[in-house]
Amino acid sequence: MSHDQYQTDESQGHNWRLMLGDSCERISEIEDESVDLSVYSPPFASLYTYSPSARDLGNSFDRDEFFEHFRFIIDGNLRITKPGRMACVHVQQLTTTKSTHGVIGMTDFRGQVIAAFQEAGWIYHGEVTVNKDPQAQAIRTKAQALMFQTLNRDSASSRPALADYLLVFRKPGENQVRISPSVNNEQWIEWAQPVWWNIKETDTLNVRVAREDADERHICPLQLPFIERCVRLWSNPGELVFSPFAGIGSEGYVSLQQNRRFVGIELKRSYWSTACDNLREAEGQMAMDVAA
Repeated sequence: MSHDQYQTDESQGHNWRLMLGDSCERISEIEDESVDLSVYSPPFASLYTYSPSARDLGNSFDRDEFFEHFRFIIDGNLRITKPGRMACVHVQQLTTTKSTHGVIGMTDFRGQVIAAFQEAGWIYHGEVTVNKDPQAQAIRTKAQALMFQTLNRDSASSRPALADYLLVFRKPGENQVRISPSVNNEQWIEWAQPVWWNIKETDTLNVRVAREDADERHICPLQLPFIERCVRLWSNPGELVFSPFAGIGSEGYVSLQQNRRFVGIELKRSYWSTACDNLREAEGQMAMDVAA
């Protein structure tokens, strides 16, 4: 593994601040109980590796090392969150392989994330299963368990597609500022369902300009409607949204669009630079909307 030179930097604009660096360290620069909502998707252990850096959670040697690293961020996230407010965490279950694990199967990564947050002092508040297209997943991941040939040859080797999950954690204590969500009753009927059916996998920010040859796997940005629902349900306009894995700025982009403020941290410079561009774009759009 390459131990690349660690870099830090910072950029900010109207209602946003984006730090380049290791979230385990730079989260300490954010004030206690200053964040109203967190929305993010951590690296799924070693499933997605975004950089050659030893500081990248995706480069952890094993699951135990991953959670030892991740715990610094979970603890820091709790410290900076206001009492009674939420952290919305996007996860997916993980598969095992014959070559690496000795058996083809699955592991309960979702459950381990829940346990890690609870051990850190968070309250497990709720969750949503996000539906996924099995054919699109089969094409993208080449998962043999989803292939027609596997089904027709011996369905004992087939399994359903992997869903995404929204895990909602709440910081203990009483919420001091009432949240008035910009959601009507009809939307709530849809969004309160335990399964979200209509989150399009392709509804993301463009990531091509942020990719580098050193990437071992492609970045997988969080879907914009997923972020929008979290922001609109669990924060007020003008409040501060945080992401310790800002990537190309998806959470910040939506937060600004929804008239929230944003602070984020990203380890990789190419993603951080693209995120800055995306946040400036969202900032410009908001300015034009206000002028109109």
